[in-house]
Amino acid sequence: MKKNYIIISLLFLGMMLSCSKENKKTEFTKGEFKMWSQTPPMGWNSWDCYGPTVEEHEVKANADYMAENLKDYGWEYIVVDIRWFVENDKAGGYNQTDPRYVIDEYGRYQPAENRFPSAKDGKGFKDLAEYVHNKGLKFGIHIMRGIPKVAVEQKLPILGTNGITADQIYSTELQCQWLRDNYTILADKPGAQEYYNSIFDMYAEWGVDFVKVDDLSRPYHDGEIELIRNAIDQCGRPMVLSTSPGETPVEAAQHVQNHANMWRMVDDVWDTWGHLTHLMEVAQKWYPYIGNGTWPDCDMIPLGRISIRGERGEDRMTRLSKEEQYSLMTLFSIFKSPLMFGGDLPSNDEFTLSLLTNKEVLKMHRESVDVKEVFQQDGTVAITSKNPKTWETYLALFNISDDENPRELKVGLEDLGLVDECVVTNMWTDENLGSFKGEFSQNLKAHACGLFSIKSN
Repeated sequence: MKKNYIIISLLFLGMMLSCSKENKKTEFTKGEFKMWSQTPPMGWNSWDCYGPTVEEHEVKANADYMAENLKDYGWEYIVVDIRWFVENDKAGGYNQTDPRYVIDEYGRYQPAENRFPSAKDGKGFKDLAEYVHNKGLKFGIHIMRGIPKVAVEQKLPILGTNGITADQIYSTELQCQWLRDNYTILADKPGAQEYYNSIFDMYAEWGVDFVKVDDLSRPYHDGEIELIRNAIDQCGRPMVLSTSPGETPVEAAQHVQNHANMWRMVDDVWDTWGHLTHLMEVAQKWYPYIGNGTWPDCDMIPLGRISIRGERGEDRMTRLSKEEQYSLMTLFSIFKSPLMFGGDLPSNDEFTLSLLTNKEVLKMHRESVDVKEVFQQDGTVAITSKNPKTWETYLALFNISDDENPRELKVGLEDLGLVDECVVTNMWTDENLGSFKGEFSQNLKAHACGLFSIKSN
């Protein structure tokens, strides 16, 4: 009998140890997060079309469209942007309303059930994430840095601590000026790391794959960025980290590369030509930092139908001309920016869809290396990169001037490392432009571009 008792005890102990081992969270090693975005992330974000008001049925509709029309081209993230935890939000005037926050007993925002019905019974985004995952896609959310003001005011406890409350880890200094839902978290306070751990543990339980964290970059909050990096690494689930908005200071390039998968170079990019030319100017500082699982971010793509309930203007199709839309997509693609489409996908017309499904352009975006600016002068820009798999050289030319007459843009092929005769193909139209040696030139009208694949004969 005693022998049987010992055997049963040993079996029970073995089962307990096995369960403990299975339930233990995976902790990722430093820098492992760079493996989660070996190519620039591609997806849809609700901000440009729905601002802070997106609802569950709209998220699902965009996921359905992506699964049917875009997934085979590499598009995969569905991201719910700002203020999903407010029941009475509407576009514009963040700080002029009396927000009805949804928050749990540990000071963690929860989805508003009147907008996200599947969040009932404390499920959070678990069911919506599962819906997206069942489409073969990935699910993401937006958050603001810091701790909710309401958690501080109510002195809510921080999960994972022995009695530390929200009012013990906050500061009113450097509070976001355009959205005052949260206070700054003091990174060196006991409980600060535990608070971030608690929210990312919850996101991991929901099935979140991508987190865009706002108000991190200007000024640059290195302390909270490090808390966030630690929290993701300990939560047991890979989550791509996007910091927002810009301008991220280039002096912080090494730090942000060591902590985030993507970071914004500028503030919001909308559907005006001046936003694109400003982006080209700022991007000049960031070419050396493209690649290896970390990506300077040009912002969301303001094409298709935007501002349905958005922040800039009335419901509309993008105000950019077709030439300007080609220029935007060409810049984002050759620069290897993450591609986060901002328009309502089910509202796409055929032209907009064509911009998102050009296989050769997306291959360049995915496979190219050694991205460089050849020149940016006198209203003209040239950018190049190479494909080590196909031996192609890529060249993008832009006329960003407002001149009425077209401009001739010339590039010496030897400056691109091409000394032999080359065949040039227009990548947007798949037109063979013929053979060239020594020099390649194109006439482009104002705001137009050309994107070319160049191969030696």
